[in-house]
Amino acid sequence: MGTKVKTLEKEVRELSPDELSIFREWFVKFDADGWDHQIESDIEAGKLDKLAAKALSRHKRGESREL
Repeated sequence: MGTKVKTLEKEVRELSPDELSIFREWFVKFDADGWDHQIESDIEAGKLDKLAAKALSRHKRGESREL
């Protein structure tokens, strides 16, 4: 594990409960934004086209149901 990660772990352990709560909220948003960016990049690159076509084909054949 890198030195930066070890330093961050130490810093997080030293946060007060209120600070930890604030950090946790920030990190959840930060992590979700990263996933959103990756999905958008994959869509733009056409990486999900085959999966989308397969899903639409199955739906047209009646192999899906409403949630």
